[in-house]
Amino acid sequence: MSNPSVLDYHYLDIQDSIPSELAINKNSTVAQINSTTKTQAGLWIALTIIAIWTVCFIRFLSLDLSQTNWVIIGLALLLQTFLYTGLFITAHDAMHGSLYPNNLKLNHLIGSIAVTLYGLFSYEELLKKHWLHHRYPASDNDPDFHDGEHQSLISWYLYFMIRYWSWWRLIKWAFVFHSIQLLFHISILNLALFWIIPFICSSFQLFYFGTFLTHREPPGGYQNDHCAQSNSLPIFWSFMTCYHFGYHQEHHQYPNVPWWQLPNVRNPQLSP
Repeated sequence: MSNPSVLDYHYLDIQDSIPSELAINKNSTVAQINSTTKTQAGLWIALTIIAIWTVCFIRFLSLDLSQTNWVIIGLALLLQTFLYTGLFITAHDAMHGSLYPNNLKLNHLIGSIAVTLYGLFSYEELLKKHWLHHRYPASDNDPDFHDGEHQSLISWYLYFMIRYWSWWRLIKWAFVFHSIQLLFHISILNLALFWIIPFICSSFQLFYFGTFLTHREPPGGYQNDHCAQSNSLPIFWSFMTCYHFGYHQEHHQYPNVPWWQLPNVRNPQLSP
């Protein structure tokens, strides 16, 4: 057997940071769910999201905006934002090894492709930061948490984005942006509407539903070691808002569970 890669070590670190009393085999529902993730379902769901994003991205970039109703343009922008969020959630599952646990190399490869398409991010860099988030939630060592001063929605979001951004990534964005424009004769407006704006909107969507609402300190203080709370949205709206990422306490308790199985953890009666 080959030695684990640095990606595998960080994946194992994330799993080891979970308190033993919340281990997956302590909960029969989660144990059952965990056994289903050994199938190829997560792999096909991830590939489907990437494929739909790719098809829509190409189609929307070639859209003749002058001949298209503004309602259609608005709906296309919303759809692309939703698909961008799906790309990141796909990569997030890969960071936990739950996208395709049968083959971690393939699991990490798909995660890397997803974050590259999402925003030209380094998968390994994001994995390291996500490991810190799970091990030290709502602390100075948590890269997703505010610094004590930027606690409001907008200031925390801007602080959050700055910590994940870099000049090198901005240069890569500019290069790819102008390369697509020149090589494929794509309108700058199309690129802005269906690439730049959906990325920004999805980043705010992920932050709002997956960080701000779920990790801000409640009036009575944090109620668990994960410093996380879940929203109470029904399954449909939980999916539409952020691919069930709002069921965040369940995610921190059982990080091995993929996004599409989180409703079953929150409501065990939904499990077959």
